[in-house]
Amino acid sequence: MLNDVVLAVDLGGTKVEAALVDRDGKVRSFTRRRVPTGAAASSAELRAAVQSVVQGALESQPPGCVMRGVGIGSAGPLDSAAETISPLNLGVTNFPIIAVIREIVGENVPIRLALDGLCIALAESRFGAAVDVPTSVSMVVSTGVGGGIIVNGSPLIGDHGNAGHIGQLRISLEGSPTDATMGTLESVASGPASVAWARARGWQGATGEELADSARAGDRCAREAIERSAMAVGVTLAGVCALLDVGLVVIGGGFSLVSDDYVDLVQAFARRAAVLPAASTVRIVRAALGSDAPLVGAAQLVM
Repeated sequence: MLNDVVLAVDLGGTKVEAALVDRDGKVRSFTRRRVPTGAAASSAELRAAVQSVVQGALESQPPGCVMRGVGIGSAGPLDSAAETISPLNLGVTNFPIIAVIREIVGENVPIRLALDGLCIALAESRFGAAVDVPTSVSMVVSTGVGGGIIVNGSPLIGDHGNAGHIGQLRISLEGSPTDATMGTLESVASGPASVAWARARGWQGATGEELADSARAGDRCAREAIERSAMAVGVTLAGVCALLDVGLVVIGGGFSLVSDDYVDLVQAFARRAAVLPAASTVRIVRAALGSDAPLVGAAQLVM
């Protein structure tokens, strides 16, 4: 039992990653394999990338290690019945990720699939910033905006496996009959959305990292873009806290690191926007597990 591991797979908008994770939530770093993907990747290219990292992680399995199963965290939406994924930030639909991995691991290995946001919530709940907190929300602010929900210690999955899509909550009535994503939290608060907003107002940079550098150097437009993202996340979380009566929110993701006070700004905006007294006391904290969280959480689907 001490040598039990799970093969964890994390598929996002920019990369697919796999590693072996033990019962203590530790990623065996020497087993970690990563391949870039992206919206331009075809289904065949994505298949090859997934199989490459899975095969590489398995080949690094040390002697005496027993693999108990495969846990997959993926960008959504997913179809839990069909065992397929159709990530909004990738150029594939109905991608049969479980079947692709089963070609390598065989028919007798249990495989579990969940949203990457839920995997992060599981990881933070069991090993990170939300340990011993029965009900919490964890979210990622990065290329996209995603999340996961733990209620009374158990993951909230939903009828189709898609509970936690906080980035698709609508925060504006502005929209388009041909683009349902306009006005969503993700369309306002993500890294690319914040960069685009700043550029439309004359800022000359191109990436979230450059936005962070400009804000630290005193560029007012860059700072306003960061504050706008934090405000959108905070206002959304005020509603989420009213709906779920949750007292702790964990925030991670690359764009949440755009300023040292990003999470503090989110908390301030969330409390200011709260209608109910309980929501006005919500604690919003930084994620503790960083880039390990999606893999650690995917492993918990099996452990």
